[in-house]
Amino acid sequence: MHLKRISTILYPDQSRVLLRSFSPGGPERIAGIVARIMAFPEDQAGRLLDDICAEFSTRHRRLRSLFLERFDQVRESLPAAEKISEDKRLLIGSYFLAEYSSESAALFNPSIVPHPDQTGLPCGALRFVLSLRATGEGHISSITFRTGIIHPDRRIEVLPASGFITVPRQIPNPLYEKALFARKLSELGLNGEFTRRVMNRLQESFALEDLRAALQAEQFRLPDGMTQEDQSDSQGIWILARSNYEVQFQPEQQLSERILFPATPSQRNGIEDARFVRFRNDDGSHRYYATFTAYDGRVVVPELVETSDFLNFRFITLNGPAAENKGMALFPRKIAGLYAMLSRQDNENIYLMFSDNVHFWNERQALLRPAFPWELVQLGNCGSPIETQAGWLVLSHGVGAMRQYAIGAFLLDRDDPSKVIGRLREPLLKPNENEREGYVPNVVYTCGALVHDGELIVPYGLADHATGFATVPLAEVLAEME
Repeated sequence: MHLKRISTILYPDQSRVLLRSFSPGGPERIAGIVARIMAFPEDQAGRLLDDICAEFSTRHRRLRSLFLERFDQVRESLPAAEKISEDKRLLIGSYFLAEYSSESAALFNPSIVPHPDQTGLPCGALRFVLSLRATGEGHISSITFRTGIIHPDRRIEVLPASGFITVPRQIPNPLYEKALFARKLSELGLNGEFTRRVMNRLQESFALEDLRAALQAEQFRLPDGMTQEDQSDSQGIWILARSNYEVQFQPEQQLSERILFPATPSQRNGIEDARFVRFRNDDGSHRYYATFTAYDGRVVVPELVETSDFLNFRFITLNGPAAENKGMALFPRKIAGLYAMLSRQDNENIYLMFSDNVHFWNERQALLRPAFPWELVQLGNCGSPIETQAGWLVLSHGVGAMRQYAIGAFLLDRDDPSKVIGRLREPLLKPNENEREGYVPNVVYTCGALVHDGELIVPYGLADHATGFATVPLAEVLAEME
């Protein structure tokens, strides 16, 4: 096969920083810091604020707004105080923020999908969205984006990233569907009397504040206080609700300025390896889904994010006994009226799942097991299946001797993807001498490729550090299948 590596390599850029909350201690220490700031004369506070804004305004958009938002969060933990001037509110907010370099350690494990906006391009060109796993201090991972163009001559251009990076605004009071929420609670074992009473207080769709009110009403209703079981159920209900949320970016923000940073307890230590897919709905419209791994420092949980425009993102838990472990990847359309998903629940083999609801996955069936030397340790998918005339093309990753990762491929029947109809005996891509060194040596890995004009475009991570691109004619890949 004539696989070609292109010269473009995306390296982590430590200068791309976001602002995140900084809490140097508990309420007492926070109150002490605020008291010291309040002791400044107004003119001195104003000069100090001007100096801070002059130093950091070239690194962040809406800096003063971010200072005020952080002040409002800090004020919630402080006792009522005298009227505070705007300069001091801004100054207080600045002391409880810190810069975080989201890709200071790595920028890798990409996936690629067609951009929702294809206007203004010459015939034969394709604009794409590239999602990447950015890893910074503390090995915390997030999802960041780049855009680019595949030109008619098959040249791949990745547009320069903006110098700014901003976390989205969380949409207040997203609505929850009561039936789906109750189904997930039952699956988690939260189906006792306390849970039933809370759910009975809610309408068929409800907001987070409605749930908070229902929980408080039940807590105060109990004359003898809550039992330990009731407290556990209450905490579990609240954690589940907080794990399902929506965020909104501003249209004027370039896509490369947008970052999906961990925001819930299940994501505390990272959002890892997002596999984006452009999904075709029954009515012909499209929606983007991404399965990813949420990591809290101890447990990995598969979750789902969905968007239609890369401005509004909805995060939803994946549910059901088959929704576990890493490597879930959604097919780009329904098959025989059902959603289909690849998975790897046992860390070793690839499985196939079907469901009538994209958020619930109950059963799995074995699809592919390690067979060749380069994949004997572990086999998994490398992103969503790609539909071709010959069948569903799936890129896979295999782990072999010396824990070397390689990228392979196999082919599934279009009408019955439980049938494997082709498989590469040798890797499509494995680390060369220029790709072996990095945060994790001897690894090439991708979370999603695409086919354009007969060419398979594969963005891939290099040694868990940077991102490169490779292309190969689709016909040659299919011809090599056994």
